[in-house]
Amino acid sequence: MNIAVIGAGVIGITTAYELAAQGHRVSIFERHGAAAEEGSFANTGIASAGYAAPWARPGMVKHVLTHLWQRDTPLRISSPSMADWKWLWQMRKACNSNTFARNRNIMLRLAEYSSHRMRALTDTLNLEFERSQGLMVLLRSERDVQLMQDSLQVMRDAGLSFKKLTQEEARVIEPALNPDTAFAQAIHFPDDEVSNCRQFTLLLKSEAEALGVKFHFNTVVLPLTKAQPKTVCTAQHNMGETFDAVVVCAGLASSQLLRPLGLRIPIAAVHGYTISAAVREPLDAPRSGIIDEHYKVAISRLGMRVRVSGGSEMGGDAKRHDPASIKTLYRLLDNWFPGAARTQDNVQVWKGSRPMLPDGPPLVGVSGVSGVWLNLGHGASGWALACGSARVLADSISGKSPDIDLQGLGLKRLHLQR
Repeated sequence: MNIAVIGAGVIGITTAYELAAQGHRVSIFERHGAAAEEGSFANTGIASAGYAAPWARPGMVKHVLTHLWQRDTPLRISSPSMADWKWLWQMRKACNSNTFARNRNIMLRLAEYSSHRMRALTDTLNLEFERSQGLMVLLRSERDVQLMQDSLQVMRDAGLSFKKLTQEEARVIEPALNPDTAFAQAIHFPDDEVSNCRQFTLLLKSEAEALGVKFHFNTVVLPLTKAQPKTVCTAQHNMGETFDAVVVCAGLASSQLLRPLGLRIPIAAVHGYTISAAVREPLDAPRSGIIDEHYKVAISRLGMRVRVSGGSEMGGDAKRHDPASIKTLYRLLDNWFPGAARTQDNVQVWKGSRPMLPDGPPLVGVSGVSGVWLNLGHGASGWALACGSARVLADSISGKSPDIDLQGLGLKRLHLQR
């Protein structure tokens, strides 16, 4: 088949590679001048099956509202549009225990498969990129411990490997943790990893090119049309090119691309920040990755750099940096790993938009329009879900039975939750 993939982030590149590996002719279209220029550029790096979970969970709305006006709020809402409010309302409806458990299971199933697939690609193709093993979630208070219980039960039922740790046990694994910062409990995921999403994406792009994938950079794709949904028109060539199938992996732009087909995809831009700085003293830096569950901030070790990620934000200007959000990242780095990084100079500050659906899981599979396929809405778990999503979609397009159940990854679930 001759297949078009729209979007060259980690989702689009993994999709293009898997399709080409199964013998398809693939063309990938990207509006930027290179791959991994948006959400895949400087994300947290956490590829975790254990932590790939919906935002929409019991207690989440109260947690956000309680901290909304505080200095270190996990979510800032700035000049929200009506679409943003509608998305927040849909998220609130998905916060009940039954919906959360179902969606958490869906994401866990896909994330575990994705982890296996990423390791298989890494080993088979001899890909070398920044990686470190293990992830630790730090729970500051008993309230945080209680909020984590539903998610832990889903993981326990799925047989996922994790361990509850005391402060003393956690400090054995991450000895650089600040002894002056107390916490109630830690959850350790020894099989998860922290790794460089952008490096992986660029390496896999080269492998895809070797398989014959054609890349069209600096190419803006126009919205698909109902009359010819498998014809890709660009700003440069309005006549377009017709394919046997089109896969939409365009992140936030996906909604606009699909709207003329009658598809209303409730994707919201949840902006996130990262700061990346050189390690000052390896003994003072994390060995792998930790997450401050209370503030939804991750601190990751990527080679000889430390990356701090968090500061979720809805509404406002996607290009404007919020000083308070960035200040929070610096403060929490100092809170957990004082002196770990050279934060006085050459710090990379980045803001990226995560395309999130209100209930959590991405959309992977058929669109309901013949020849148009979806692989979008992975949100903050894009790196953890990318390789698995790409493989199951490629299998589906090729007429093969995917290795995992795709129940709950289609549009139908969003209609049921309205």
